[in-house]
Amino acid sequence: MADVTKKIGELDVFPLALGGNVFGWTAGERESFAVLDAYVAGGGNFVDTADVYSAWAEGNKGGESETIIGEWLRSRRNRDDVVIATKGSQHPEHKGLDGPALKGAVEASLRRLGIDHIDLYYTHYDDPGVPVGEFLTALDDLVREGKIREIAASNISAGRLREALEFSDREGTARYVAVQPHYNLVSRDTYEGDLQEVVADNGLAALPYYGLASGFLTGKYRPGQRVDSARAGGAAQHLETERGRRVLAALDEIAEARGAAVATVALAWLAARPTVVAPIASARTVEQLPALLAVPGLELTDAEVAALTDASA
Repeated sequence: MADVTKKIGELDVFPLALGGNVFGWTAGERESFAVLDAYVAGGGNFVDTADVYSAWAEGNKGGESETIIGEWLRSRRNRDDVVIATKGSQHPEHKGLDGPALKGAVEASLRRLGIDHIDLYYTHYDDPGVPVGEFLTALDDLVREGKIREIAASNISAGRLREALEFSDREGTARYVAVQPHYNLVSRDTYEGDLQEVVADNGLAALPYYGLASGFLTGKYRPGQRVDSARAGGAAQHLETERGRRVLAALDEIAEARGAAVATVALAWLAARPTVVAPIASARTVEQLPALLAVPGLELTDAEVAALTDASA
C-alpha cells in the first residue's frame, strides 16, 4: 500500500486519528485492546486521548483512557510504532493551564501511559486567566526535557491562538503545530472563519474532533429508529434540524454511488477541507473500524465535496 502518512510538525501520522474517549467508558479494556489492535493492523498509527477521559462516567475519576492505552502499549511492545496524542488542563487533580498544573498533568499522563514522552500534547481548553507566556514557557520546558515532542491547542479562540503563536515566535519557545477544533458536516461555525484563517496563515494542522457528530454522521440515526448508545441524545438532535436531514440525504446519495459507508464519506469530506490533516473518530467495537480505516482511500470529487458543503450550509 502506498504511504498515506501526513506530517504534523515532525510527526508522521495516519490521516485518521483513533479517538480514545470511549476507552474506559463505553468500551472496557478487552474491547479497547481489540479496537486498538485492529486499527494498527489496518495501517493506523495515531491515537488521540486526554487525561480527563472519562471522568464524567459514574465511578471514574479521569485517566481511564490513558491507563488502558498504556497497558496496551506495554502488552504489545509497540510504543515506537504509535503516535500518542493526549491533552491536559481538565483532569480534576490538575485543572487549568498555570505552570505547576500543566507540568503536574503531563507527569501524571506519562505515568498512566507508561511512556517517557508524549508525541503530541494539547492544551485541552483555554484558561483565559493564565497569560499565554506562562503555559507556553511551561510547555517549552517540557519539550526541552524530552517529555513532549510537539504541542497543540484544542478549544481555543482565534485571538488567543494568534497571541500564543506570536509569543512563541517572539520568545523562541515551543510553538503550536496543530489545532483540534469541534468540526464536522453539521457543526461548521466554530472552526470556519477566523480560527481556520489563523491556522492556514500559520501553517498549522487541523485535527477535528466529533468528526462524526457523536455518531450522527454514521447514518445509523434515522427518523423513528432508536439507537442504543451513550451518545444517542446528542446525535439524534441533528435529525430535528433541516441541515441534519439535508446532510444525511447528500451522504446517502454519495455513499451509494461510491459503494462506501456513510461514515467514510462524512470523514472524507472533512479530510478534503482546507487545513485538515487528520479527522478524529472513535470506535467502540472492531466492527465500526473499517469505515474509519477506509477514509484515506476515498478521495471525493470536487462535485461531491461541493454537494456536501452546500447541504451542510
